[in-house]
Amino acid sequence: MSAIFKRELKSYFSSPIGYVCVGAILFLYGLFYYMVMLSRTSDYIGSYVFGSMFTWGMMIIPIITMRSFSEERKNKTDQALLTAPVSVTGIVWGKFTAAFGVYFIATTLALLPAFVIGMYASPSWGLIFGNYLGSLLYGAGMISIGVFLSSLTESQIIAAITTFGVSIILLMIDSLASSAGSFMAQIVSWISFQARYSPFTTGTFDVSSIVFFLSVVAIFNFVTARRLESRRWS
Repeated sequence: MSAIFKRELKSYFSSPIGYVCVGAILFLYGLFYYMVMLSRTSDYIGSYVFGSMFTWGMMIIPIITMRSFSEERKNKTDQALLTAPVSVTGIVWGKFTAAFGVYFIATTLALLPAFVIGMYASPSWGLIFGNYLGSLLYGAGMISIGVFLSSLTESQIIAAITTFGVSIILLMIDSLASSAGSFMAQIVSWISFQARYSPFTTGTFDVSSIVFFLSVVAIFNFVTARRLESRRWS
């Protein structure tokens, strides 16, 4: 797994994709930090900066994950990867952690302005770290879904579009379910990413939400591994 992780992370930054994704995320964070500085208060860092950036981050994730397996299939290097002395589970987790690593680097670097502002003000660190952790967990869930969708096609464009579509659905599913009736709303509440993410936006570190997102990662990585296993034996 570690060899796959190093190989994939290096490939992200040996091409423009890693730099573009990290740069785009940091640019948008910088823009929202600038808006907070104009308001002359640090109270909005957690709610405004990370809250506004959350949706944009979910839109950039499909670009990070689209190449995970699609590029291997397009370049016909997937068979060499599948026959390598590495378990299928190790391959999947290696690619997942590399993609998550790119997202983690960008999101963590976005905390630097908050620390600088904290030297001259007293921001609500509970809200900031709550939003930060929630963004990482939600992002991890979306990345696992994106890696899975990438394993279904050899087209990076299709992988990106389908992941983008799933991201939009997950962001809107609560409002759509509420208009469909109480029964549907109750079902959606159990699987809603947004409902699980919401406690973090108030600075609440909800254990059940953490377990939920980690379970999503485990499930989709397991399904991706089974998909690759079927291709290995075929």
